[in-house]
Amino acid sequence: MLASIGLAQHAPTAGPYQVLRTVKVGGEGGFDYIFADVKGRRLYTPRGGPKGHLAVFNLDTLEPVGEVDNVSAGGATVDPKSHHGFSTTKPITMWDSQTLKVIKTIDVGGRPDGIMLDPYNERVWVLSHQAPYATVIDAKEGTVVGTLDLGGAPEQAVSDGKGTIYVNISDKANIAVVDAKNMKVTAHYDVSSKGRGGSGLAFDGKNHILSAYYRQPSPVVIIVNAKNGNIITTLPTGTGVDTVAFNPATMEAISAEGAGTMTFVKENSPTNFVVEQTLQTMAGAKTLALDTKTNHVFTMAAEFGAPPANAPSGPAGRPARGPMLPGSFSILMVGK
Repeated sequence: MLASIGLAQHAPTAGPYQVLRTVKVGGEGGFDYIFADVKGRRLYTPRGGPKGHLAVFNLDTLEPVGEVDNVSAGGATVDPKSHHGFSTTKPITMWDSQTLKVIKTIDVGGRPDGIMLDPYNERVWVLSHQAPYATVIDAKEGTVVGTLDLGGAPEQAVSDGKGTIYVNISDKANIAVVDAKNMKVTAHYDVSSKGRGGSGLAFDGKNHILSAYYRQPSPVVIIVNAKNGNIITTLPTGTGVDTVAFNPATMEAISAEGAGTMTFVKENSPTNFVVEQTLQTMAGAKTLALDTKTNHVFTMAAEFGAPPANAPSGPAGRPARGPMLPGSFSILMVGK
């Protein structure tokens, strides 16, 4: 019965959004995070594995622009001021976002996973599930400023652009509040009463609202007052949320879900939130990137063959899967 309820909650629902384009771009290697350089009008799809590379596409047309070779990475970000890009390799790879030429590598500890540029002071935050949980890099110089213990394994981080960073701590069911200038944790907002297994985090800067996504015991988004950590409400989401975004133009928190859906949560007011639409996308499309110029949302996925018999489950309890089908890796553009 519980399974039936879950399916009913997350079944696709009608709404203004649709998949506008699906482009099969192919290429080998695993994939995790997708990144949109809105100012530079480029879309980055880091690929892992032995033939890892950072594939780059035109954000408007999805035509290939080029790639950074031999960069087996999970994530990427770009500083629009210095035109320096960074990929979560180990060591971190720093490259020129205009020429796509590697500038240098930067030694870091831990296991680089998530990555975020904080525009407040042009620093890149590299997140790791192993200590040090955060490594901070000067985006202009490409030097390590310091490391920070966030109190647990981080997933997605967001910046308010004014000196505060929020980080969803996946294994502690809380949100770390960080002083970006002094690189110190000033608070932890406990949300364990509503969920476990944190993933994505989105931020509404106008109303100081955090949308924190959790996978257990059932997938939910927990809406939190960013000023004091008070929980406002919770809403159901699809299964397998990874990265999320908030669109200030439409006042929507958007999540990509590995089960093959994308959920749009509308903020009608700072105290009123509703699931506006659940859109069918593509199985495995669990991360997203928002283009704030066009309001388009991008995600990516591939098709896989049947898993071998008795194959173990994937990371974070994800279902086992077989080999990626050649040429099936695709980018999806979502919009109205």
